[in-house]
Amino acid sequence: MEFRSFEKSWGAEIQADGSVLFRLWAPGQQQVTLQLADGDYPMQREQDGWFVLQHSGIQPGATYQYQLADGTCVPDPASRAQQDAVNGPSLVVDPRSYSWQDSSWRGRPWHETVVYELHIGTFTPEGTFRAAIAKLPHLAELGITQLEIMPLSQFGGRRGWGYDGVLLYAPHSAYGSPDDFKALVDAAHGHGLSVVLDIVLNHFGPEGNYLPLLAPAFFHKERQTPWGAGIAYDVDAARRYIVEAPLFWLQEYHLDGLRFDAIDQIEDSSSKHALIEIAERIRREITDRPAHLTTEDCRNVIFLHPRDEQGAAPLFTAEWNDDFHNAVHVFATGETHAYYQDFAQAPEKLIARILTEGFAYQGEVSPQSGEARGVPSASQPPVAFVDFIQNHDQVGNRAQGERLITLAGVERTKVLLATLLLSPHIPLMFMGEEYGETNPFLFFTDFHGDLAKAVREGRAKEFTGHAGHDAEVPDPNAESTFTRSKLSWQTRDTEQGRAWLALTRELLHVRHQHIVPLLANAGVPRGHALKTAPGFVAVSWQFPHAELSLALNIGDKPQPLPAMKGDTLFAWPSQQDELPQHAIVVRLAQGEEKA
Repeated sequence: MEFRSFEKSWGAEIQADGSVLFRLWAPGQQQVTLQLADGDYPMQREQDGWFVLQHSGIQPGATYQYQLADGTCVPDPASRAQQDAVNGPSLVVDPRSYSWQDSSWRGRPWHETVVYELHIGTFTPEGTFRAAIAKLPHLAELGITQLEIMPLSQFGGRRGWGYDGVLLYAPHSAYGSPDDFKALVDAAHGHGLSVVLDIVLNHFGPEGNYLPLLAPAFFHKERQTPWGAGIAYDVDAARRYIVEAPLFWLQEYHLDGLRFDAIDQIEDSSSKHALIEIAERIRREITDRPAHLTTEDCRNVIFLHPRDEQGAAPLFTAEWNDDFHNAVHVFATGETHAYYQDFAQAPEKLIARILTEGFAYQGEVSPQSGEARGVPSASQPPVAFVDFIQNHDQVGNRAQGERLITLAGVERTKVLLATLLLSPHIPLMFMGEEYGETNPFLFFTDFHGDLAKAVREGRAKEFTGHAGHDAEVPDPNAESTFTRSKLSWQTRDTEQGRAWLALTRELLHVRHQHIVPLLANAGVPRGHALKTAPGFVAVSWQFPHAELSLALNIGDKPQPLPAMKGDTLFAWPSQQDELPQHAIVVRLAQGEEKA
């Protein structure tokens, strides 16, 4: 893989002659001064609110910040790295300083993907990029193929999920330096693991965001998102800042893809939507490896995920399928509060529809919102959907952060894990799920003063109508909330942990050996719901030259199996003519496709 540094429209860029060009868009300011260790340098104000200065003699690692006319000092909004905190000085970074070892890496195809979502700060006791490297052999040996890392853009405080980032181009300094993150990606590639980053392009966090001061036109105040004023994607300088960021991360960090957070909140009135421009530029400029681009979107739409005649995705690759999680959660726990209302009636039928067609809601009215949601999705291939039974949102946005194993029990969770890993959809596992982690994953921040008070009180108020809201909600700003959310790697080495690992390893072996080959050129297989009953689902998929079928039972009584052709790929606890409680069977029949 050839390294190409990315020259941003904003920020500090080292030039061919060794000088550094600083560019800041600040139409809300009449004067900006660049502060360096050797002195202060007034920047030249150009047209359209850009401030520019080129300066020689600056070494990589030098600190800098911008001083406004009233004396306020701010970091570079396009900083490549911070010296420490989000409000402090930025660092000049030489993007060519790291010596990459992955020259032979050509990525991995999407159809073989098994995603492992992780949060750097809680994945290891140390909570750093370098510490995560030691865990890579564990994941590669298990059968994981892709790391999906929760957002890294620098945010306020040292602890947080990452969705409150404000310096979009800077890896969070508490996790390590830019070179440390590159070392993690490099090591992952050496173990055959692709790396995808979760990126937030729909809002900025509440601490350390100086863009409203520098450039009020960066936002459309008349349009509010759940997190504040909407971004003005139709304003050239703001659009460049947003559109260039995905390419920056892909190129400078050798990433294999991106997950785009809550894209339903990216409203753009431009002739070409910013998301379309981002995807087209990535497809045009990243040509030496597959670029896997997934989206999170509560609307259940498919227009961003078209397929060409060869089955390739010219825009975005796949969609996070919250419908699968929500239906499975109701199916397993019986909870029907909040958005689970939409899945309260016959969750078995909804699961069958999701597995065979993609979404549960394909234009039907949502009981929760009273509005129609979704479009028909049966025309999409199974690999267009990323399914999960747990993730950071669905665990961490519970008051007590309980994992599914705590809510549904070990036996049911094992059946659902097998369903996840042996369906033809793309599976995603949340860190620790592979060995039956029981530690919670809570919502945590590191704010102070009035902001900390507002977050604490808002978090407690949020759980009216949610399961577990009667219990005291952990204080997001308490360090103990963060430390409780760290993985317990000791659990992996217990008898129960080893049993979970053995099951996960077996399931992923079956997937890679039998399911993945079906997906390489599968197109859109015909899915069928074979049978549903309380606690029971049986479905099948007709591929060009094979038929895959799956039946699971987490109900209170055994269920007769419908006709399921072929050899048994997996049966737990054992193969029988009827499926006992807490059981699953998967079969594969090889042969010509029937008309």
